[in-house]
Amino acid sequence: MLKEHLNKRRLILASGSPRRQDLLKQLGVPFEICVKPVDEVYPQKLSGHEISDYLSILKANAYKENLKTNDLLITSDTIVWHRNTAIGKPNSLKHAIEMLQNLSNSTHKVITSVCLTSTEKQKTFNALTKVSFRKLKIEEIEFYVNNYKPLDKAGAYGIQDWIGQVGVEKIEGSYFNVMGFPLNLVYSHLLEF
Repeated sequence: MLKEHLNKRRLILASGSPRRQDLLKQLGVPFEICVKPVDEVYPQKLSGHEISDYLSILKANAYKENLKTNDLLITSDTIVWHRNTAIGKPNSLKHAIEMLQNLSNSTHKVITSVCLTSTEKQKTFNALTKVSFRKLKIEEIEFYVNNYKPLDKAGAYGIQDWIGQVGVEKIEGSYFNVMGFPLNLVYSHLLEF
């Protein structure tokens, strides 16, 4: 159904994330991958989904002038929102350990914004999932960080990884959103675009 809807479009995923690439493949539509470095800086007055919305649009705007008439660009950004603070990707293994200690025994929000862009229009939407971690032992955190090296993940963890399997007590919302790509919303918005 989606493949027929997009048959005259060249779908471009602007993401180096292997998780986003794998999830988009599951929709059964052909797409190309194009990655440009973007300085992910946002105004400090923004909070929650405003940050991920802003960054997904910022990423899209880096490609806008190169889009052709039949191109449909997908950009996205995921943040972890915890205690009124945005948590991005860790900059070191030590930082990853600190992040997970902070998320331990609490609930945080994972927010992913997706921006669909063509030469005619642009649409941004987001998903929010609440994730609750049980109290994690420092040995568990260190084992995870040292063996899985989660430096490419917002909040320093992948829900699909070992730490998610043994440490997450509950989620409210889309599991795929926590992986960085709210597949159900992407599908429905692509059908409407």
